[in-house]
Amino acid sequence: MIRWRWGTVVAPRTSWHGSVEVEVALEARRPDDPERVRALAYPALVGTPQVGDRVLLNVNALALSLGTGGYALVVAIPDRLPDDVDAPGHVVKARYTPLQAVVLAADEEASPLRDALANNSDISGMPVVIADLHSALPAILAGVHADRPSAKVAYVMTDGGALPAWFSRTVDALRPLLAGTVTTGQAFGGDLESTNVHSGLLAARHGLGADLAIVTQGPGNLGTGTSWGFSGVAAGEAVNAVAALSGRPVAAPRISGADPRPRHRGVSHHSLTAFGRVALAPADLVVPSDLEADLALVVHEQLRPLCPPHRIVTPVAEDLEPALLALPVRLSTMGRRYEEDRAYFLAAAAAGRAAAAQSLPSGLGEGGVGD
Repeated sequence: MIRWRWGTVVAPRTSWHGSVEVEVALEARRPDDPERVRALAYPALVGTPQVGDRVLLNVNALALSLGTGGYALVVAIPDRLPDDVDAPGHVVKARYTPLQAVVLAADEEASPLRDALANNSDISGMPVVIADLHSALPAILAGVHADRPSAKVAYVMTDGGALPAWFSRTVDALRPLLAGTVTTGQAFGGDLESTNVHSGLLAARHGLGADLAIVTQGPGNLGTGTSWGFSGVAAGEAVNAVAALSGRPVAAPRISGADPRPRHRGVSHHSLTAFGRVALAPADLVVPSDLEADLALVVHEQLRPLCPPHRIVTPVAEDLEPALLALPVRLSTMGRRYEEDRAYFLAAAAAGRAAAAQSLPSGLGEGGVGD
């Protein structure tokens, strides 16, 4: 199940919030192994690797040539273990794996947000944009801030993709534009930690003081090419969570005219399953009013059977291009950049615009990290 390798750090590469990338020379190489690999370490888990350190690696993702996760991962720096950290918190994430980590949940007794979260059981009508791919996050945020530049937006990261929020360079680059990140379920490394999407939404609203939230998985969507075998099915569950907490679900269907796979053209079958079969509560399904005509016809035909319970809303999107191009991240989805799949990013930005139109007045959120 795990491809183990020993190696020695030979050069630093780059780093971003919570992550350090290094170059490692492999020892006792197998026939298909390269001489050197790029390896990723999370200092909060294993310490910070330095040139000369011997490291234990997991090379599964590298061997599988995964697009978002094609790194060797540093499991341990055995000759220079980090010091123990005595910190409050007793919530365990990545539970019962060799790297299970103890974190402080936003609503547990030792948290300074305990009272605020324990005394609130809904999110007070907060709009929440829900998408099934991490690549939608920056585009949604651009759509929100294009119309509501002062809106406090929280990112609620589910655990369908990468578990450490530190893996995402997108989240790192967007930090100045976000009220904060809440990692839910088995995901960890956000500004706040929560046990599930419901408590994560409460933490976003009453802990970060968010006017609006975006829910999507971290990088690395898992899919088997079948109707139900994909991690983005959790987007439908998020719609239900938002409704259960008296929020306003805004669904961002995955729309593309450029995906080479027929099951993902128009509206992806992932979105049709998540929002059409899993989501039991009504949501706004956002479709730009200015999609190219042939694509628009296909998209509306695909979404019409989902209404009711949902309703289709059609904001203008084309004028959001400057906001998308001004983002501090390179837009990319499934290897396609903005100019190769404009419909995908404009549709996500339109969802942000639709949520901004109904977002709460800035500053009404209760206290917290984002204030």
